Amino acid sequence: MATPPESNAPKWSRQPVPPIPVVDESNADAASVTFSKYRTGLSNHRTDLSEHRTELSEHRTALSEHRTSLSDDRTEMSLRRTGMSFQRTRLSADRTLMSVIRTSLSLISFGFTIFQVFQKLRDNDVIASAAAPRNFGVALVALGIAMLVVGIIYEAQFMLALRAERRKMVAAGNLHGESPFPPSMTLITALLLLVIGIAAVISMVFRVGPFF
Repeated sequence: MATPPESNAPKWSRQPVPPIPVVDESNADAASVTFSKYRTGLSNHRTDLSEHRTELSEHRTALSEHRTSLSDDRTEMSLRRTGMSFQRTRLSADRTLMSVIRTSLSLISFGFTIFQVFQKLRDNDVIASAAAPRNFGVALVALGIAMLVVGIIYEAQFMLALRAERRKMVAAGNLHGESPFPPSMTLITALLLLVIGIAAVISMVFRVGPFF
């Protein structure tokens, strides 16, 4: 963090302007000496003013360097905020996919349960026909799978675009890219659930597989 320059009082101690001397015009030599001393005093005063201007210039230079240092700090903070913004965006996309997973899981589980209940009732001759509820159960499972496929495609496209944009910003120096950007575990979970859902609907339709 940049520290501000010292704001002490200037070293310059102002010398007053020498007063105009009163000379005896009848004595030319004395008047010349007096005016020469007066010009020397004026010259010293101008030199003193020049030194003061030099001190002010040095102080302005120090302030300028301090402002530059503050600007560098602000730039660094902006780069880090941008990096964290990418992480927040990634996590937000994962949360969206998690919502899709919950909805899809509910549809798949409800549909499979309805199918199995009415199928068992039909097999035990409790009811005469279970075609309608079984079809409804298959439709729920298919809807859950369809939602999951759409969510996975959206998540994959969004993550690829986000990673590409992040690489561009890192290459341009607009982002440090120090924080990790790992693969989405939510996306992997969604893919596994998709496999389970497909296996479930195959077992329901063709009565084969691990869930039959």
